[in-house]
Amino acid sequence: MDRFAPLYQDHLATLTRRTETLLDREGLQGLVIHAGVPQRIFLDDMDYPFKANPHFKHWVPVTDNPHCVLLIRPSERPTLLFYRPVDFWHKVPPLPQGFWTDAFDIKVIEKPEQARALLPDNLSAYAFIGEPTELASQWGMGEVNPQPVMDYLHYHRAYKTDYELACMRIASEIAVCGHEAARDAFFGQKSEFDIQLAYLSATAQGENEVPYGNIVALNENSAILHYTALERVAPKQLRSFLLDAGASFHGYASDITRTYAFESGSRFAELVAAMNEQQLAIIDTIRPGMAYTELHLDMHRRVAELLSRFGLARGSAEALIADGVTAAFFPHGLGHQIGLQVHDVGGFMQDEQGAHMAAPEAHPALRCTRILEPGMVLTIEPGLYVIDSLLSGLSDSAKGMLNTSVIDELRPYGGIRIEDDVVVHGDRIENLTRDLGLA
Repeated sequence: MDRFAPLYQDHLATLTRRTETLLDREGLQGLVIHAGVPQRIFLDDMDYPFKANPHFKHWVPVTDNPHCVLLIRPSERPTLLFYRPVDFWHKVPPLPQGFWTDAFDIKVIEKPEQARALLPDNLSAYAFIGEPTELASQWGMGEVNPQPVMDYLHYHRAYKTDYELACMRIASEIAVCGHEAARDAFFGQKSEFDIQLAYLSATAQGENEVPYGNIVALNENSAILHYTALERVAPKQLRSFLLDAGASFHGYASDITRTYAFESGSRFAELVAAMNEQQLAIIDTIRPGMAYTELHLDMHRRVAELLSRFGLARGSAEALIADGVTAAFFPHGLGHQIGLQVHDVGGFMQDEQGAHMAAPEAHPALRCTRILEPGMVLTIEPGLYVIDSLLSGLSDSAKGMLNTSVIDELRPYGGIRIEDDVVVHGDRIENLTRDLGLA
């Protein structure tokens, strides 16, 4: 991991410059960034799985330890208050070590309430960033998650440092190992549950370590966009497999989706191949300066062409889009920003002051309207599904464009989604997924 040291030093320098600019603009003396606190399950003695504040993870690769606190001040070495309790019930986190620790003044606290005494006496000119806002009030913080501060931080999160890109490349490598194992399990006629186990084993990450709940969907379950049920018995007749699953590394996520036909030669198998071609083709059109919305609208034109070519619908691309037919088959956005969070913040922001550009009215599920610039990492994930509730809600004129016999043929297959993570560079587009050989 020594190779991360110079990358991390540059990363920390970038965060420091951004923060000093922000503090000067807002007239603040510093930031207090809280990792978060465990959330207790109602009427229980157990907590929900802990997820660290992404703003905390931006500075340090500490992803699973609550009650930690960062103190960031201009021209001073950042301080990390690291929670390490005396506890015989649970595993105690080891003392921090590695490529990043020399950059911090690390102070160990055994109890959460010890943190306050290690912070400045007067915090009225500091901004608190985090979830336990009642704690901020007790500490006398001047501001709690102030909107101008959050807008600035969220806007600049889109521009990844070389350290962040290195972490995301490794997160992609881990996920690809899982995808390959899951694909083999599918063709080995395993159940959704067993495919999930194969994925987690190959990635060596547990259900609470992967960045989101894996979507492991066989046959018609592939048409449920956020399906997570994991049936224990494989269908008697296997037709299709959709896997939407990522991995984490140092707090950064990957997000990859693949769809497979169990038997080659079917209309569905050909449709999967055609969607794969269109997904690669639209990635080839990405250029700095484009609006992400342009890509999304272009994908609807491509989906319209697929609907016509494979006989699911009749009509011109313009008519299929205007009457909402493509939206019924492709109801989600083309993709989103990704980084410290799978759906990274700031997708609608147009500047660091928080100017907001909403998704087009006809495409409310689109998660990103940013202008694409070097350093951004986004997913490209077109889909095509047979979702009866959406098809039945079409207008009579739109229903007249549908070919019900072909739709009936494809319904048992569920749907298709193909997703890669891509980096926008000044002179090229880097495909974090395809570069690893995942077809």
